[in-house]
Amino acid sequence: MSMNEPKYDASQIQVLEGLEAVRKRPGMYIGSTSAKGLHHLVWEVVDNSIDEAMAGICDHIEVTIHQDNSITVVDNGRGIPVGVEAKTKRSALEVVMTVLHAGGKFGGGGYKVSGGLHGVGVSVVNALSEKVVVTVKTEGHVYQQEYRRGAPQYDVKMIGDSDEHGTTVTFHPDPEIFTETIEYDYATLLTRIREIAFLNKGIALTLKDERTGVSNRFMYEGGIIEYVRFLNEKKEALHEDPIYVEGSRDMIQVEVALQYNDSYTENIYSFANNINTHEGGTHESGFKSALTRIINDYARKTGMIKEGTSNLSGDDVREGLTAIISVKIPEPQFEGQTKTKLGNSEVRGIVESLFADKFQDFLRENPAVCRRILDKGLQAARAREAARKARELTRRKSALEVSALPGKLADCSSKDASLSELYIVEGDSAGGSAKQGRDRHFQAILPLRGKILNVEKARLDRILSNAEIRNMITALGTGVAEDFDLSKARYHKVIIMTDADVDGAHIRTLMLTFFYRYMRKLVDAGYIYIAQPPLFKVERNKVIRYANTETERDVIIREFGENAKFNVQRYKGLGEMNASQLWETTMDPESRTMLQVTIEDAMMADNIFDTLMGDNVEPRRDFINEHAKSVRNLDV
Repeated sequence: MSMNEPKYDASQIQVLEGLEAVRKRPGMYIGSTSAKGLHHLVWEVVDNSIDEAMAGICDHIEVTIHQDNSITVVDNGRGIPVGVEAKTKRSALEVVMTVLHAGGKFGGGGYKVSGGLHGVGVSVVNALSEKVVVTVKTEGHVYQQEYRRGAPQYDVKMIGDSDEHGTTVTFHPDPEIFTETIEYDYATLLTRIREIAFLNKGIALTLKDERTGVSNRFMYEGGIIEYVRFLNEKKEALHEDPIYVEGSRDMIQVEVALQYNDSYTENIYSFANNINTHEGGTHESGFKSALTRIINDYARKTGMIKEGTSNLSGDDVREGLTAIISVKIPEPQFEGQTKTKLGNSEVRGIVESLFADKFQDFLRENPAVCRRILDKGLQAARAREAARKARELTRRKSALEVSALPGKLADCSSKDASLSELYIVEGDSAGGSAKQGRDRHFQAILPLRGKILNVEKARLDRILSNAEIRNMITALGTGVAEDFDLSKARYHKVIIMTDADVDGAHIRTLMLTFFYRYMRKLVDAGYIYIAQPPLFKVERNKVIRYANTETERDVIIREFGENAKFNVQRYKGLGEMNASQLWETTMDPESRTMLQVTIEDAMMADNIFDTLMGDNVEPRRDFINEHAKSVRNLDV
């Protein structure tokens, strides 16, 4: 620690309130007691270590999943202070672990910048764990305290000497709280730990899983530059090196990295104090504003935009852009529906001016790259105008005028969107069965002929010239892309129903790609579902049972008796079921099973769609080779 580094000791621990409510209402503090809340416990502990890293003291954090799904987080920071805290006359370590909102981040002197979305701290982890052990190495000694469901089992005690420094926290999630699951998912932890490593250059993060022996270590000297490269690795970049801007003003640190690729979608991810601000905010607004202004200035200076013609829009200049915006702020203000929108008004101007100055210099010094970016934007503008004309064809005049609906749509009689369902069905024959078998009051059927366009390889103007996609947009009533309006959705359940074969899987993926890229809010709202028609029909003496898996089929056979004369049919297409069978297995709300499509991690979803649907063949081949052994029910 340098001599001018602020001293971090017991005097900086502020006691704000007790822990009583946490166990009664855990959802208020960690979001939920499902798997998401379970994983949130890890981030609360890791956030403490990252605070030390952002203060420049800690350079290695290690997270270990033990056999019993307990977690250990080790860092080499200063160590939580153990001295006596003035107000409570208790060890600062005990206060941090047992009092809500107690910690260096609330005092203003312990940390310049602090992470953690809710700032509830490690005390919440303590309250929601059946057992926690904290070991601190500081000032030449090793200290320890153990807790059971938040209660200290003994006073903080010195258990040895050490020249090292840092904090080790081991916690066992409480099965009384996490009744759904206490099993940690390695992939979920891996994704976030890699993200933290990208956002904090030079910090090493290690994840170990003692259940499987798997481990990963992440350390990125290039920070978010390497993050952009990682996100673009499945795409063809328009310029080899990402553009990088960093600077600080009024104690606000700003980093921006961006790289254009040959795709037609934009991927901008913004962070404040390592928190993914999914809903954007002032830092993202400042970046977008500067990007659009500087590119238009250059396009006019170079004559690529002529006098009397309109500027490129924000959407035009962001086509094919992958960007990371990361700001570190002493006092972040979060707002929005899920508290992941940055509200600090001063940040917009700081990001805008810092980025504009550096980006301007870059374009001046790299005319070839500048030209490629401008060309891309101008092509996007031409396509946008063509798409605007094509979109007019998909608009309905009002919800009551059915004349504008596609002729192939068998609509439902209900006008209540919250009760209405749209089944998008592969093929006319399956569509016929679905129309006959449905409940006409609330179930609408739209048959698709063949495969829709792969939207990953086309701009919106070409996409909207595809008749099947136009029919879908018109039936849904929401508009598309920037015209999209969720409140105009005519159905709150949109159910993709395809055959259980390779073609069916392909059509399903094409449709999911379209919804993800151009109607993302339908997915976010939980309106998209995948029907689960049975794979097998097992019949004996006119008794019919259905099975969704080979295991279920075998159980039914055993129940019938292995020696009985029974008939097993493997369904390859929906058309093999008559209307009543399709209703009772797949469409009847009382008995059907459906998968709801959610996007827990937009970046990983984006990566998967790039892999499966993009132009680049190599990543797709690697993906198939990696996952081939786990394929079930392959029907070629």
